[in-house]
Amino acid sequence: MRHATHAKWAAGAVVVALAASACGGGGSSGGGGAEGIVSSSWGDPQNPLEPANTNEVQGGKVLDMLMRGLKRYDPKTGEAKDMLAQSIETSDSENFKVNLKDGWTFSNGEKVTAKSFVDAWNYGANLKNNQKNASMFSYIDGYAQIHPKSGSPAADTMSGLKVVDDKTFTVKLNQKFSTWPDTLGYPAFAPLPRAFFDNHAAWLSKPVGNGPYTVDSYTKGSKLAMRKWAGYMGADKAQNGGIDLKVYTDNNTAYTDLTAGNLDLVDDVPASQLKNVKADLGDRYINTPAGIIQTLAFPYYDAAWNTPDAVKVRKGISMAINRQQITDTIFQKTRTPATDWTSPVLGEAGGYKAGLCGDSCTYNPAEAKKLITEGGGIPGGQLKISYNADTGSHKEWVDAVCNSINNALGNDKACVGGPVGTFADFRSQITQSKMSGPFRAGWQMDYPLIQNFLQPLYYTGASSNDGKWSNAEFDKLVDQANADTDKAKAVADFQQAEGVVRDQMAAIPLWYQNGSAGYSTRISNVSLNPFSVPVYDQIKVS
Repeated sequence: MRHATHAKWAAGAVVVALAASACGGGGSSGGGGAEGIVSSSWGDPQNPLEPANTNEVQGGKVLDMLMRGLKRYDPKTGEAKDMLAQSIETSDSENFKVNLKDGWTFSNGEKVTAKSFVDAWNYGANLKNNQKNASMFSYIDGYAQIHPKSGSPAADTMSGLKVVDDKTFTVKLNQKFSTWPDTLGYPAFAPLPRAFFDNHAAWLSKPVGNGPYTVDSYTKGSKLAMRKWAGYMGADKAQNGGIDLKVYTDNNTAYTDLTAGNLDLVDDVPASQLKNVKADLGDRYINTPAGIIQTLAFPYYDAAWNTPDAVKVRKGISMAINRQQITDTIFQKTRTPATDWTSPVLGEAGGYKAGLCGDSCTYNPAEAKKLITEGGGIPGGQLKISYNADTGSHKEWVDAVCNSINNALGNDKACVGGPVGTFADFRSQITQSKMSGPFRAGWQMDYPLIQNFLQPLYYTGASSNDGKWSNAEFDKLVDQANADTDKAKAVADFQQAEGVVRDQMAAIPLWYQNGSAGYSTRISNVSLNPFSVPVYDQIKVS
């Protein structure tokens, strides 16, 4: 789902005038004990916090505190475990019966019922609502009628969803998908209260969910205040009084505030501070593997990048990048050179296959130059790698990648960085298909399946296929893998599809990313889940 560092809250949500200062204040942000308030660095989301409209990390952090769905991913293992689901039953991997647990409500007092899920999913899928994650519902029967490829919807609801009673609904998929229940911890599948539909504008201004926190206030560009909900039904109750998510446009500033005692938590330590972090924080520095991969994506809507010769150019660019040197010198062992398009956190049984990329991901400057020359050279004569400049954590590695490419080609102007002011602007240019060359693309898994590293990014028309790459053989293999009822067979088919991505170099894998965080002496019990997101509800305040 998520564009790592995988989407910001749009101006359509109610926004108070910007505060004079967007940063600082962590040390005095709450009282002591379990009810203290934790201050944490954050970035404004790209879109309103509708569950089906959030496909990036910053908004995802909020939804993870605000919402609970049928499944929840274990914060230690990533395993999909039942949350609101009492059971999800199927005999054919195509027709599912969902039974809900008793007693769950939204924070406004509304009961969570089967209709809460069915209405939310129909809203998320409907083309009229323009939700970023609409394609997450594409496996449900009737999706094509509610979200046609062209024209207006022929229906308002999907035929594959049926409410049986308050605690039961059925789902008919349009093909077999044996691991479909494991996708249901993704925020797009969260339930929504009637208040969302009855007064949409009011809900957007102050979203109502059924998770351990409620939204207290939000000032765009400054702070989103989440507060513990005493009536929360789940076992994962908040161990603190709330979380103040403070907006920073530069992670270096956030880190400085942390070390100065003005902030409790930074969940993305900037590369420029990695050489200092152990001395600054000691055991309060976290560096753990996460389901994140960084790649370079390409604009296939630009004809110059969508030719048979361009495949050679992309492979040549990949071979010109000295991944090991960059991860060693810049990232201080918080990144590992990527040799496939997934993540080692999946394990071999889950679909990770070390070395699948082969020679195309092995540094070989002579072969790189040869391939780029044979492919007709870099389109436009210069490679401009776009990235968002607001976090302060991308310029250094982009410059290093360009230096590596320039050295391989013997031309110090062959590659340059192309900074874009903010993450929101960067994502907006991407979603509007305005990129003219390669751009930074990070992917943080939504659920620990190889399918999630491939289908959302490379399947024709998928929600996060930002470069608009399309390959019929890849699509066919993904469909085949999804239909497999045997997990080992499904993984093998997904890896065959990944081979198509490799052969076409649909995107250039750069490195696997660890989750990194630092925290103050004021808080404890801090950890990152396999998605690199802090487990906010378990943090305790001294």
